[in-house]
Amino acid sequence: MPEFAFETSSYSTVNGECVEVARNVSHTVAVRDSKVPAGPVVRLTPESWTKFTASLK
Repeated sequence: MPEFAFETSSYSTVNGECVEVARNVSHTVAVRDSKVPAGPVVRLTPESWTKFTASLK
């Protein structure tokens, strides 16, 4: 399993209620719940991540 370097969003709340994203592994964007760092990780292609984040705007 690749070692992801997760970063917490600047939109994170004081309580840490946010997602963390890692983009350090080639061809992969990994997303996890910041409250459960040992929990599941969703892996997306960079293209899928771009489409997802664009749909939020």
